[in-house]
Amino acid sequence: MSQKKVLVVDDSNLLHRMFDMMLRRYTLVHAFDGRQGLERLAEHRDVDLVLLDINMPRMNGLEFLAAAKADAALARIPVVIITTEGTEDDTRRGLEAGAVAYVKKPFRNEEVLAVVQRLTAGAAA
Repeated sequence: MSQKKVLVVDDSNLLHRMFDMMLRRYTLVHAFDGRQGLERLAEHRDVDLVLLDINMPRMNGLEFLAAAKADAALARIPVVIITTEGTEDDTRRGLEAGAVAYVKKPFRNEEVLAVVQRLTAGAAA
């Protein structure tokens, strides 16, 4: 069974390092804004899950989500928003845009691990 592949799209180096440690069971692909995230998805069509921040330079998370969901090949990939934008309206906007889960920063590692495990469990190996 091959490792599941997770794309992390966030402009924080610290968060990327944290996910590297936290998600060692997974193959991680890193992007630092939405535009780079779309480039990584084009290079790695076998991504099983995307962890996505909202506030980023060049292309924000909601713009990334709209572009990814408009591409039939990418629309199947579940996206989890992980962000400091935590109002009910922010959550509603993210879910309506196509995210399957919404996690507010600061988060508990166990919370993110549980979501990642649940969403990658059904993904083809």
